[in-house]
Order: sequence, then C-alpha cells, then structure tokens
Amino acid sequence: QVRERLKKQVVEMKEKFPGFRPGLAILQVGNRDDSNLYINMKLKAAAEIGISANHIKLPNTATEADVLKCIASLNGDPAVHGFIVQLPLDSDKPINTEKITNAVAPEKDVDGLSSINAGKLSRGDLGDCFIPCTPKGCMELIRQTGIQVAGKRAVVVGRSKIVGAPMHDLLLWNHATVTTCHSKTSTLAEEVGKADILVVAAGKAEMVKGEWIKPGAIVIDCGINHVPDSTKASGKRVVGDVAYSTAKEKASYITPVPGGVGPMTVAMLMQSTVESAQRFLEKFQPGKWNIQYNQLTLRVPVPSDIEISQSCIPKPIDQVAKEVGLLPDEVELYGQTKAKVHLSALKRLKNQPDGKYIVVTGITPTPLGEGKSTTTVGLVQALGAHLHQNVFACVRQPSQGPTFGIKGGAAGGGYCQVIPMEEFNLHLTGDIHAITAANNLVAAAVDARIFHELTQTDQALYNRLVPSVNGVRKFSDIQIRRLQKLGINKTDPTALTKEEVNLFVRLDIDPGTITWQRVLDTNDRFLRKITIGQSPTEKGFSRMAQFDITVSSEIMAVLALSDGLDDMKKRLGRMVVASSKRGEPVTTDDLGVTGALAVLMKDAVKPNLMQTLEGTPVFVHAGPFANIAHGNSSVLADKIALKLVGEEGFVVTEAGFGADIGMEKFFNIKCRYSGLRPHVVVLVATVRALKMHGGGPAVTAGVPLPKEYMEENLQLLAKGCSNLNKQIQNARMFGVPVVVAVNAFKTDTKAELALVVQLAKEAGAFEAVECTHWAEGGKGAVALAQAVQRASQTPSNFRFLYNVELPVIDKIRLIAQQIYGASDIELLPEAQEKVSVYTKQGFGNLPICMAKTHLSLSHDPERKGAPTGFILPIRDIRASVGAGFLYPLVGTMSTMPGLPTRPCFYDIDLDPASGEVNGLF
Repeated sequence: QVRERLKKQVVEMKEKFPGFRPGLAILQVGNRDDSNLYINMKLKAAAEIGISANHIKLPNTATEADVLKCIASLNGDPAVHGFIVQLPLDSDKPINTEKITNAVAPEKDVDGLSSINAGKLSRGDLGDCFIPCTPKGCMELIRQTGIQVAGKRAVVVGRSKIVGAPMHDLLLWNHATVTTCHSKTSTLAEEVGKADILVVAAGKAEMVKGEWIKPGAIVIDCGINHVPDSTKASGKRVVGDVAYSTAKEKASYITPVPGGVGPMTVAMLMQSTVESAQRFLEKFQPGKWNIQYNQLTLRVPVPSDIEISQSCIPKPIDQVAKEVGLLPDEVELYGQTKAKVHLSALKRLKNQPDGKYIVVTGITPTPLGEGKSTTTVGLVQALGAHLHQNVFACVRQPSQGPTFGIKGGAAGGGYCQVIPMEEFNLHLTGDIHAITAANNLVAAAVDARIFHELTQTDQALYNRLVPSVNGVRKFSDIQIRRLQKLGINKTDPTALTKEEVNLFVRLDIDPGTITWQRVLDTNDRFLRKITIGQSPTEKGFSRMAQFDITVSSEIMAVLALSDGLDDMKKRLGRMVVASSKRGEPVTTDDLGVTGALAVLMKDAVKPNLMQTLEGTPVFVHAGPFANIAHGNSSVLADKIALKLVGEEGFVVTEAGFGADIGMEKFFNIKCRYSGLRPHVVVLVATVRALKMHGGGPAVTAGVPLPKEYMEENLQLLAKGCSNLNKQIQNARMFGVPVVVAVNAFKTDTKAELALVVQLAKEAGAFEAVECTHWAEGGKGAVALAQAVQRASQTPSNFRFLYNVELPVIDKIRLIAQQIYGASDIELLPEAQEKVSVYTKQGFGNLPICMAKTHLSLSHDPERKGAPTGFILPIRDIRASVGAGFLYPLVGTMSTMPGLPTRPCFYDIDLDPASGEVNGLF
C-alpha cells in the first residue's frame, strides 16, 4: 500500500514539475554481503516507485576523510533529496560512525540518524525531522491495526539509537505511556505483560516468551537472529526476538520474521525520500534559485565606485556557489569573495537545457566608453534581484595596464558593479599572470631553439633532445607527434637515418617570420620595440623584438575560445610562432612546449565566480583584446552559466568595443566555435556619443566635456543617430532582435532621451528603453530587463555573416562592406603576400578577426557617424591559428599601450591600518 501511494505521489510530482525526480543516494564503504543484499532491496524499491537512486561504493581502504568528502558532495547536490550511509562501515581504517552520521545534512538524513534529527524527535518536533526508518515502519504497522495509540501502555525492549530510543520517543509523542526495557531490566517479563503495544528490538533470539505477552497485545518484532536448524540446507534459520509460535496465540497482531518489519523499513526509507523531495519542492521551485539579494542603500550624489564597492558586504562566495546549484567539490575557494569553478560542473549538467543567451554591445563609443559593463551588471541585477529570474553575468577580466593607465577599473560603475572591485581589477585569481608565464615560455623557447640550432651539429642536437637516461633513449609523446607530422613512423631513437635526424632536430626558423612576442600586463611604451640577444653569451645572435600587453597574447584568445582542457591543449599546440626557411609553419608543438603550456594554464581554464552589488552571480573569465583578438569572455563560462540558470534563466555577456567589432566577432567567431545561439542583442547608446557622431567636438578622457554635450541639441543628436541606426542594422543582419539601452546621464534632457528612443524604434529595434541603473542599480534597469524578456520570446533566426570556406579576401570584403559600410577593400602588398602564405599553409578557412580602430565604423578614428563609400586599407594579415582566426590589420595600432601624463596610479593608495585600497575607479 505504501509503495503504491508513493508511486502516485512521484507521478504527480513529475506531472507538476516535468523532468523532476526524487533523488536517493546510498553510500557504502566496503563490500559486506549483508549490506549488498540490503542495498539491492532499496535500489529495487526505488526503481519500482520512480525514485532516482544512486549507489556510491567506496573501497574498504577508504579513510574517514574520504567518506566525509563524499558526504559533503552529496550534501551539496540539489538532485539528491535524501541519502543514507549504509552501516556498518566496512573499512580497514578507523572511522567514527557517529561523526559520519552527523555529517549528513539533517534535511537529507532520511535515515534519521543524525543528532539533530534525533534531538528534534526527542523534543516532539515530528513535522520538522526525519524519523529512523525502522521505528517509522513500526508506527505505520501499529496504525494499520486501527488501534488508538493515545492512552495505551507501550513497552519498548531495547534502547539502541537506531530502533529502541527513537521508538520510545515516537510512541511517547503519539501519546502512549511508554516504558523502555533493556538487558538490565530485572522485571522484564512483568513489564512485557503490561504492554498493549510491544516493540522488541533487543537483538537476542526469542528472548521474549509467548506466555509473557498480554492477551490481545500488538507485537512488533524487529529482531533478526540466526539459530541452528538441522532441517535447513544452510543448517540455520532466521528467528526474531519474540518466540513467534507461542506469542501469536496471545497477540491480536504480530509481525513475522522475516517479512514483517524489514519490508516496512525499506518502504519508510522510500517514503522519507519522497517527503524530502516534497519539502524541497515547497522551498525551491525546480529551476528557480533560492538566492539572497543584497539591498542597496542609494545615495545622492552617487559616491565614487570604490566607495560604493567597499560599503557593500559581499556574501561569502561559497554561499553564492550553493545558491546557483554548484556542488562543494566543484568550487575552489580563493578567499571569501572569489572562487574557481571546476569544469566537472559542465559535465554534470550536460543534459540540462540552456537558458536564454543575451549579448550586450554598443554604438561606436567615445574614448570615455558608453557604459556597456555598467549596463551588463545593471541588467543582471534587474533580472535577478528585481524580477527574480535566474541570471548570470559573464564578463571579461580586465588588464592591469588600463587599470593603472588611463581608463581605471572595468568592474562597471556606480550602483552596478562586480565586487569587490579591487579584487576584480587587480590580480583576481592569477589567470593573466599564468598567461604571461605561458606566453613568455614560448618566446624563450623560440629564441633558444634558434640559438641551439645555430651552434650545434645535427647529432649534438639529437643527443640533447633525445638523451640516454640510464642507458635508455626514448622519445617523449610530443616528440612522437613531431615524427608523425614529418611522416616518420618510428619509435626507436636509434632507428632514424641521418636525413630523418636532420628533419627532426631542425625547425630551421626564419627569424624574419617570427610573430610571437613577449608580453607584460603593464602599459610600457618603451617596450614596443626592443633588441634582444645582446649579451656576449648569445654569440652575436640578436634581433629586433617587442613586448605586447598580456591580454593581446594568443594564449588569452585560446583560453577564451576553448571548450575544455583537451580542446585548450590542442589549441595551445596549434599556435604558429613563425615559419621555417622552407615556408612551413612552426608551431608550439614543434617546439615541444605544449604540455608545459597546458600545465601552466590548468587552473586558468576554470572560470572565476564573483558577484554583483545586489548579490547576483558573475563569471569573470578571460579578457582578450577586442581589436587583434575577438574581445569576448570565455566560452566555458557562458556554457556553465547557461546550464546553471536553466531553461527559463538568462546569461548576459558583454562584447568589447562597438557592435561593428565586439558583436560581429561574438557572432562570427565565438558563436561559431561554441555552437551557442544568442536570443537578444542589447545595444547601449548614450546621448553624449550620438552628439559626437552628429558632429560634436572631440571628447577626451580626463578633460571636461565641451558645452555642446552639456546643453540640449536635438539637431546634433538626430544627425548622430545615423551611427545608432547602422549598428541596429548590423545586429539585425545576424537575425537577432535588438533592444536599445539608452544609458542616461544627468546632463541629458527628457527630450533628448525620448528622441533616441523614438529613432531607435524607427531604425528597427525591437524596443528602446531609457536606463538609470548607474544611479539606481538594478531598479534603474527593470524596464530594460522586461524588454529583454519580451524580446527573448520572439524567434531568433540567427545566421553567420559568411561561410568560412570563402576565400580570405571575400570574407574580409563582406565584413568591410556589410558591417562597416565600405565600398571595397584594398590589400597592401604585405597583406596580399600573407593571404597567399596562409592559404598555402592551410589556414584560409579560418574566421576573420578584424583589427581596426573602435572609434569609427571606418579605419579613420576621426570619421564619425555612419560613413560610406570609403576604401578599407588592409595593411597586413596575421594568424592566430591556435585561437582559430586570421586578423587583418587595418591602419596602425599598438598592442602595448603607454602611460598618459597623469596615470590612474596617482590616485591609488593602500591604507596600512585597514588594508583597504583607495582611489581605484
């Protein structure tokens, strides 16, 4: 009857919450035959009822720490609603059973053995605890007789924590008068004879005699004992703690052994699991996070960014992780406010449906920026803290170069920030430092290899590359790959011919073709051109080189586009550092450095978890440049976030610079590699930038805005909306609905904001919304969030701009004409040569990543609005083969920024007393 009732309840749960199933985990240590038998009974019952049961088996060598670690993981798994530790623990190591049972989360302790559940039962809190399954089954059997328990005399023989003690409490709180007897009770027969209800759990064969029992009593026998019996094939039979043959003559009801209490114990375990799942559903809607949001205290005027950030007390990051459904063993804490998330989370969630995918981009900006990061954070705060949707922000990690240079921090601003902003803007968890180390290892390997090949014979190189260790010479795995690439199918180092040795040891790098540069995460203009190899020890081998800023390294782009450790390792190995004198590409795998790079990057590949001011979760991961790279956060962060938010949730990511750069690359590069399809584009616009595009004077960072930007000028604004119009068309070209976010400043008038909204809708935006999130937090972006919700329900007919199989020149021309408005392109001789080289080397089918100014749709930063009819000059083309794109260089640009006259670091300081960072903005 119990099982049939539970079956119906599980069906009803599934109908109400599709995809939901009560989850039971059974943790076993060792391999005892009796435990295996009991577990199989439980698994069979669970399958019959529709409960998802998982049997976790640890070896008998498991330590207490191993068991506790497993319990911690199950405690944090939202798919497990109940779990039991199968006793006894069959381990060779000493394990404290009490410590183990108390480690089980009380809300999942369906065995009812933890001290918390036992304490609640003893206090009579029956509706707020789990009752051990055997006493619970006994009570159900007593109820089935129809007898009124209240007022009856009950005797419990036995006082174990599993049966006797909880049975006493259960009968007591059902208003029976209860006596507990045990091995020291001198008047046992007399006490038994008084019982209207008798429960025996003493563990002693036929200890209670039939003649002791009160006529008409209800007898529940919980004992299982083996006694000799020559008539049985096994030589023994199973009996209870009560002499059944004589007791049944006096009892009105009696449970047989076996077949009485045992099946009810299993049924009660199933019932407790279903009850736990029901409690879970009452507290949490499946797919809905139970998340604590932070209440903002808004101030006018709005304080500095760091003052706001430091005034907010962030939630412990392990709490954030738990709120969004991450398990404890999927989270690696870096202090109290940041953590790394293991890629095992993506594997666990692989069958979960993805949420809605939103990309935030902008019109062509002023040098001041138009608030894309602020809008990204404001939108997620509105969707989460105000509209109570599951939502994740996925943003790039900022470089320290701009932080100490001219821009300052990049955590958003005002009341829309990732916090703590000083952690976000500085070292975070060391990913950029790992990239710096990996990048410079490659640079060192390139020059060292050239040096050694110039100064050694083939045989000397071979002896050092494949040394004899203890008389044995052996190729490493990476050397085997090089041999296979060369078509040499040999694994014995002594078997290579002289010609094969020459091919193997000589990369024969042409120094004039080296494209791999050293990097540093600091703005330092004096490293843009340097001479290396001037020490006498380098024997005259010197060459011109340069330092780039770390975020421009191809390794950063590889990190951002990888979808796992294996994919990252393959991409790292495919990176081309130069060409040989024969014109063949030389890769990091040829240099033998792939494995070392993967080791340096093994932690960097894990996304970093942080939070916003209002307590919504944020992934901060990867930070590739948006000119020579694709300018988007990592594929892995987006994929994990999309699984965590669930089908009705939202993931909001940001694309660098304007829509013509970051958004175009988001679609044509990031989405092409990730396989993800966006639902909505949020296009950020400001009155300030649109006036600039209408012909307003130049805007310079650190200089007060000219009066044209401080006063109402609808004519100038309307003219500048040509840029907004073009960027809306650019987004719609990919088949995705566009919502325009008009980021309001205090100098904007109502008429100006209304004009932008009107013209945006006329240009084809799904909706245009005025936003005040900088000053009001998520509250100021609620209308934007609602517009995004509505837009996400409309069909998204996403499509790429071009087929990668097209010739390189055709792909560049399509971007120039369709996205920028150019009439055509012009390839300078160096670029023409690179097209030929890369096509010959097999890289012609890679996507295109245009490297051009972000301050204009054209190549000329002074041409504002939406210029047309220009010829786009392509100065050069370079390859990021590991990342997976070619990047044409449009005009001149530096990959190593310089420091301005008054860098931001003038304002940054540390308070020695409190340890607080001051002045970071």
